[in-house]
Amino acid sequence: MAADPTPSTVRSCGVMARLTLSALERASGDAGIWREPAVHHALLISGLSVLISGLAQLQDDLG
Repeated sequence: MAADPTPSTVRSCGVMARLTLSALERASGDAGIWREPAVHHALLISGLSVLISGLAQLQDDLG
């Protein structure tokens, strides 16, 4: 079983998610961006980072 994420790992996931979403927000003015596979990968990675960060914070809060 994997070890619990450290607080720095949780912060890194949160930062990565915010940076990815910020970049997508800036680039979303171009409708053609949604045809790029890298954009879809970034969304998946961002969503997973947010999920991991949220789960780690919840786990920390619960004990």
